[in-house]
Amino acid sequence: MRGLSVMRPPWGNMFEFATTGSLAVSLAFCLISLRRDVRWLGLFVVGPVLLTLGLAITVFYTEASQLMPSLKSVWLVIHVSVAILSVALFTIGFSVTILYLVKSWLEAATGPLSRVRATVKSALPSARALDRSAYSLHVVAFPMWTFTLIAGAIWAEQAWGHYWNWDPKEVWTFVIWVVYAAYLHARATTGWSARSASFIALAGYGCILVNYMVVNVYFVGQHSYSGM
Repeated sequence: MRGLSVMRPPWGNMFEFATTGSLAVSLAFCLISLRRDVRWLGLFVVGPVLLTLGLAITVFYTEASQLMPSLKSVWLVIHVSVAILSVALFTIGFSVTILYLVKSWLEAATGPLSRVRATVKSALPSARALDRSAYSLHVVAFPMWTFTLIAGAIWAEQAWGHYWNWDPKEVWTFVIWVVYAAYLHARATTGWSARSASFIALAGYGCILVNYMVVNVYFVGQHSYSGM
């Protein structure tokens, strides 16, 4: 409805990105559910989605308006849509990674935690299966984020005359790419355990949150179009 009211893709500010991102996470979860039973993951997907929607209507809300001239491009659809999908997969991957770390800790725990371990064991897949799922999600999301970075550079050249301007948004997009590249490299490197590499993946998602909730709002640059 927001897109129809201004006759453009509804991805021009923080409120629109939050609502579209929430939709993308939900759809990604539903599509994954068609191939395997992941009902155990539902709470950890719905939780972040509800939190994001709550922020969208209380903190990020912006009235519908037209885009600034530099954003009126076909690259808005290409660049932002792929970014939204990749962040959706990273979000689900983050949730699965957290569950993997908790499950692996409980599997190694002894004593009073044995009853908790038995309860969690019946509700969640094994730690190995969770790790494999988290890794698969990141493997799919990373090339999409790579495309987001490249498409953004092409769009920047068309809009501002330079492929790279050291804008805060550009820098943090690259930082996210580097951290997730380090995670995938660690997974393929001897000497790194899956548990240790998982903390790098969590750091990558932390960078996504900084990029979205801090850089978009408080940093001044060519991407200062949060609308707030």
